Amino acid sequence: MPSAPSLTPTHPAAAPLAGTAVLYVNLGTPEAPTAPAVRRYLAEFLSDPRVVEIPRLAWLPILHGIILRVRPAKSAAKYATVWTPEGSPLKVWTERQARGMQAALVRQGLAVPVLPAMRYGEPALLARLDALQSQGVRRILVVPAYPQYSGTTTASVSDLVYQWAQRQRAVPEVRLVRSYHDDEAYIEAVADGVRHHWATHGQPDVLLMSFHGLPARNVQLGDPYQAECLATARLLAARLGLAEDRWRVTFQSRFGRARWLEPYTEPTAIALAQSGVKHLQVVCPGFTGDCIETLEEIDQEVRAAYLQAGGGTFSYIPCINDSELAIAALAGVARRQLQGWG
Repeated sequence: MPSAPSLTPTHPAAAPLAGTAVLYVNLGTPEAPTAPAVRRYLAEFLSDPRVVEIPRLAWLPILHGIILRVRPAKSAAKYATVWTPEGSPLKVWTERQARGMQAALVRQGLAVPVLPAMRYGEPALLARLDALQSQGVRRILVVPAYPQYSGTTTASVSDLVYQWAQRQRAVPEVRLVRSYHDDEAYIEAVADGVRHHWATHGQPDVLLMSFHGLPARNVQLGDPYQAECLATARLLAARLGLAEDRWRVTFQSRFGRARWLEPYTEPTAIALAQSGVKHLQVVCPGFTGDCIETLEEIDQEVRAAYLQAGGGTFSYIPCINDSELAIAALAGVARRQLQGWG
């Protein structure tokens, strides 16, 4: 795996921001596509009360008595289908994006390190914070890899950062990016990826914009995630010049029996196939980098469901990953928050 960025990036035209660092934080991933590695990852992920809002006394026996006995082997098999020689796709893209952001900031005159971190798994966010503290970093900018805010993702990162701060004698100054779902450069990066895909595969009859799902109850209690997803979708459709009947918003990755945000992605793809839609494409504007949810769930499972239901041509449009515009957009998000830290 590539090593972490240096804490002293240099460039002839870049002014070092002494005592400042950026943490680019993604969700996390198992260390290997094996049942034991997936079990460790899921145990940490699904124990987070921000992720599963069920009373601990009721949830933990279900988690450890049923889910962690059954799900790891099934999930490991799915991870194995998308694993790369460099490791987990999510980890690979997160590390490449962090390196790209650092290089872009240096080119713009800001010599500041950008280090990748994971909310669950490795490299652990808490370990990164401890290392920065021991190296004398006094200002930390946290940039989540989540364009749309949710209590299950961005707030969970915030919780961990401030819980860590409560244990410090000398607390560094911390800033955390809330969201960038409507950031013009981010929308353009996604749109550019779609246009490049169209140049090779043509335009579809319908473009599905699939976002990660969330229990509907979370939104009813005030989580703004759905509204931010819809805002992203509208901006993307406008940037692409799509008529209203050419695109749909759906939600994927439902877990458990509770009602989640609708419409669900796979049933929508099946219904479109049955209604005569012969060319379907799916893009995932809520993911900054390709991962199991896009590469396995969309490009394998949803593809198979659509084709089996009688659909014609299906294609998945990759995430922004480390494209030039993607790196510029992410670096722009960081640069705005770094203002005043000179």
